[in-house]
Amino acid sequence: MSYQIELRHFSYFLAVAEELHYRKAAEKLFISQPGLSTQIKQMEEILSVKLFERDKKKVSLTAAGTFLKGEVEFIMNHLSQIKRHLKLIDEGHLGEIRIGFLGSAMQKVIPNLLLNLKHKSPEVHTSLEELSNHAQINALQKDKLDIGFVRLARVPNGLQIKPVFEDTFSLVVPIDFHIDQSNFKGIHQMAEEDFILFSQDYSSLYYDTVMGICEDAGFTPKVSHKSVHALTIFKLVENRLGISIVPTALQYGFKMNVKFIELKKIKQKAILSVAWKADNRNPVLRQCLNLLLN
Repeated sequence: MSYQIELRHFSYFLAVAEELHYRKAAEKLFISQPGLSTQIKQMEEILSVKLFERDKKKVSLTAAGTFLKGEVEFIMNHLSQIKRHLKLIDEGHLGEIRIGFLGSAMQKVIPNLLLNLKHKSPEVHTSLEELSNHAQINALQKDKLDIGFVRLARVPNGLQIKPVFEDTFSLVVPIDFHIDQSNFKGIHQMAEEDFILFSQDYSSLYYDTVMGICEDAGFTPKVSHKSVHALTIFKLVENRLGISIVPTALQYGFKMNVKFIELKKIKQKAILSVAWKADNRNPVLRQCLNLLLN
């Protein structure tokens, strides 16, 4: 008897690939474990490849299984997006643009984009998700996002990136800190202070840039805390647990007992870029890019 690959095979395979445990995957799918094993075996026979290594102690993906997992994740995400687009189009929308962003993009770039979209393409539906650089790149590659606002110097093959906003950096200190814009001479004055920075995992480019700002001033900063949220950083600074350096645009939208000293004389700039997948077929994507880049 000959079989053909069906969508259910992909669902079953992905559940096992994610859980690496047949019983847990079967429970997740609400089917019996023997039934799931049969479906995976059938899939391997159809494809003429072994997808999993199994023994009594563990289940692991083969090289072929690892490759297929990435492809199936893309297929399932794309199918989900097609279904969502169809519903939106049926309701009178042109479609949806899924936007990932770092927090600093919300201060100016994203509000401007949303206002322009509302004015020029009111039928476009938007969804927003705040994510780290790495998470945005991963989501773009897997077709979970259409565009991402990132602070990266480069992106993997298959993605494109263009700068959309250049900002200065500012020092963030407690409201009653002994140095302010009037008596600030240079970042070298902060050599003995503890620093609170965005996590290197959240934005390695930002982290390396801030380290470079300090090293240009002749010292390596003592990093006492790291966070992925500006509000957390500002709260720590407010409580005198350290000082920070952030993109200047982040000073807007927060009412806390901190003050900002703009670093006007340094060469480093905070560059925010938009990234997207080159072969993304979402018809709404081009409209957004035109608004951002033209």
